[in-house]
Amino acid sequence: MLLVVDVGNTHTVAGIYDEDSAPAVDPSARWRWQTHRSATADELAVTIAGMLELDGHALADITRVAVSSVVPQLTATWRSVAERHLQDRRLLVVGPGLRTGFRLAVDEPHEVGADRIVNAVAAWERYAGPCIVVDLGTATTFDVIADGPTYVGGAIAPGIGVSVRALVDRAARLSSVDLHVPLSPIGRDTADSVRSGTMLGAVAMLDGMLARLRDALVAEHGCGTDVHVPAIATGGFATTLHDHVVGLDAADPDLTLRGLQLLALHR
Repeated sequence: MLLVVDVGNTHTVAGIYDEDSAPAVDPSARWRWQTHRSATADELAVTIAGMLELDGHALADITRVAVSSVVPQLTATWRSVAERHLQDRRLLVVGPGLRTGFRLAVDEPHEVGADRIVNAVAAWERYAGPCIVVDLGTATTFDVIADGPTYVGGAIAPGIGVSVRALVDRAARLSSVDLHVPLSPIGRDTADSVRSGTMLGAVAMLDGMLARLRDALVAEHGCGTDVHVPAIATGGFATTLHDHVVGLDAADPDLTLRGLQLLALHR
């Protein structure tokens, strides 16, 4: 089995694929837990072993591992997990120097996050043409892919959860609320006002940014002049916001895992 692990700033998501799985299928199991930057290799191995056991598997069933991490200290820790607990089984770590089939047409290629490259790989496999990925995680990131395939850059904004926490921390009379898209933009109480400004504000930002990015693809790269450039959302709020954002064509919470599977299959 292939174990894929996406280490984010807030959460870590992992999944397993059968060796004979077709590219970009759903993982046969998927888990999510809070990222702890101080976690040891032993602790992560115990976590994975427990998750596998819940689905009737064991560490011994893992034959390959693919990891994408935006937390440098945990990237090294996951290497230790593979060396100590997985007998160094065919480990793939996404990072500078890895051949992905993409040209990085940006000023500082080494600064592009591993998760953004993996998402681009999965999106290109799905659309086989220019497209945009929106990742609604700790940060809200936009990744723009042109023909080639070529990663041409994107945009980064504070994530929805980060924005709310910053607001609550700095405003004495506001408290944290559960976030969902309200029926009306006019809040009738403080909690609904926060939901409106946060969630519908995010919807407006996403629509506005997607329109600008599509225009820039036409003006700067000649993409989308005659065809629609699709946009796909992933991350924690992807399915929540998908139906409310006119500019989004699809939502796939497992997009990063699919990208890791595709990279592993092509190694």
